[in-house]
Amino acid sequence: MVEVYHCEDSNGLLKEKNAVKKNLLLATLFSLLLLSCNFSSRRQDDNTSGTISISGAFALYPMAVRWTEEYKKIHPEIRFDVSAGGAGKGITDALSTMVDIGLVSRELHPEEINRGAWYIAVSRDAVLPTLSALNPHLDEILNTGMKKDVLEKIFIRGTIQSWSQCGVKSNLPVHVYTRSDASGAAESWANYFGKKHEDLQGIGVFGDPGLEQAVMKDPSGIGYNNLIYLYDSKTKKQMNGIRVLPIDFNNNGLIDVEENFYNTIDELVAAIAAEKYPSRNLFFVTKGKPQKKSVTEFITWVLGDGQQYVREVGYVGLSGEKIQEELGKLE
Repeated sequence: MVEVYHCEDSNGLLKEKNAVKKNLLLATLFSLLLLSCNFSSRRQDDNTSGTISISGAFALYPMAVRWTEEYKKIHPEIRFDVSAGGAGKGITDALSTMVDIGLVSRELHPEEINRGAWYIAVSRDAVLPTLSALNPHLDEILNTGMKKDVLEKIFIRGTIQSWSQCGVKSNLPVHVYTRSDASGAAESWANYFGKKHEDLQGIGVFGDPGLEQAVMKDPSGIGYNNLIYLYDSKTKKQMNGIRVLPIDFNNNGLIDVEENFYNTIDELVAAIAAEKYPSRNLFFVTKGKPQKKSVTEFITWVLGDGQQYVREVGYVGLSGEKIQEELGKLE
C-alpha cells in the first residue's frame, strides 16, 4: 500500500515538474520574441525609418515642405509632420524636444545656444517692405522708392503719420503693420535699422500670411514680408493686391535701373545672391547635435541634393564653401 501510494505521488510530481519546465520555456521564448521585436524596431529606426517632426518659421516653411516631398520620393519609409507657427515657435519646440527640427529665420540668441540649441544654415532669403496695390499713389511711390531713413521714421520712430511726409502729395494717413508673434521676419527687419523686434511700431498681426492680408486690404497700409509670400510660384511675379516697396539705396530720390530688381522673384533672388539686397540665413535647429540617424541623413541630403530645389522654390542657395562649413557640423 505504501509503495503504491509513493509511486503514484512520484508520477504526479514528475508531471508537475514537466509542466513547470514547459511554462518556463514558453516564458523564455516569449521574452526572446519581445527583445527581438524591440531590437528590430530600434534597428529599423537606425535605418532612417519613422517620423521626422518639423515646425517653425513661416519664412522657411514652403522650402521645408518641398524638401520633405522630394525626400519622400527616395525614402518612402520616412513620414514627415511639418507645420508653421513662427521662428519663436520653432526654437521653443526644438529646445523642448516637441519636434525633431525647428525652423528658424534669424540668428540664434546666446541664451538659446546656452540651452543646447544646435543650428545649421540650409538656405537664404530676405525681408522686404510692402504696401497695398490699392494705394492711390502706387506708381509714384514705386518710381521714387523710399530711403532707409524714411522707413526708420515709419517703423521705428513712429514720427511719420501721413504719406505726404514720405514725399507724396497726399493727405492719406500711413497705417503701419508689424508682426505680433515672435518672428524672424520682424527681428530681421528691425535689425536692418540696428534695432530689435520690440522696437517696431505698428498694428500687430500674426504670421506672414496675416500681415500680407492686412496690408493688401488697406490702401494706407505699409508692412513687411518674407519674400516667398510676395510672389506667385507659377508666374514668378508679385502677388495680386500687394507690392514690394523698393528701397532707394543710393538716396537720389528715384529707383535706378540697378536698384529695380523686384519685377519677378528670379530677378530678386539674383539680386540677393549678388548682395545688392540685404539677406539672411535660414536655419534648422535641434536640441543638441542630432542623434537620430534619420534626422542626420535628411539634413545631409538638404545640404546636398536638396539644394537643387532652393532657387526653384524662390530662395537663395548657400555657397559651396558655406555648405562644406555647415556639413562639418554634422561630423
